[in-house]
Amino acid sequence: MSAMKSNLRRFSKPMVFFLCLLPLVYIVYAVVTESLGTDPVKSLIHLTGEWAIRLFVLTLAISPMRAWLGWGAALRFRRMLGLFTWFYTSLHLLIVTTYLFAWDWELAKIELAERPYIFVGFAAWLLMVPLALTSSNWAVRKLRKNWVRLHMLVYPSVLLAWLHIAWQVRASYFDAALYAVLIICLLFQRFQKLRKRL
Repeated sequence: MSAMKSNLRRFSKPMVFFLCLLPLVYIVYAVVTESLGTDPVKSLIHLTGEWAIRLFVLTLAISPMRAWLGWGAALRFRRMLGLFTWFYTSLHLLIVTTYLFAWDWELAKIELAERPYIFVGFAAWLLMVPLALTSSNWAVRKLRKNWVRLHMLVYPSVLLAWLHIAWQVRASYFDAALYAVLIICLLFQRFQKLRKRL
């Protein structure tokens, strides 16, 4: 039994890594087979954005899962999920910058004026950059208590990410409402924990 648990623990991280790569595999396959529909750029933007927010919510869920379900082993995956969140968010931004702005900053100014939700999404990504750059054990040791303070940027970042989604809704608000409920529930657990500390 202990050997089985040891094997599961050994292969759990590679399995999670593989699962996080599956959306990318699907996106590449869809591009190669030209199966992204009549507006492939729009589909690419939506796909990468959807997977970014899904992984973001899943990353935030790790601590509550530990508190509510007693699943301490889940903490082993938080860093990896956070980095994959940043990866898909960066891919999302790269596609927008390449195909929507064509790396033309004058065009970008016009687009940002017409679509302010893009600026909000960029702000969310920008807040995630220091989180990704300080995700190593070396950074944790070097920054010590400041590492915890720095990583509180995850909260404004996820709220801006949600606003980025909600602001561009034109028809169904289901996804935006669902993410709002999930984020509120996950942040509520953290606020309770912070209140107890204070």
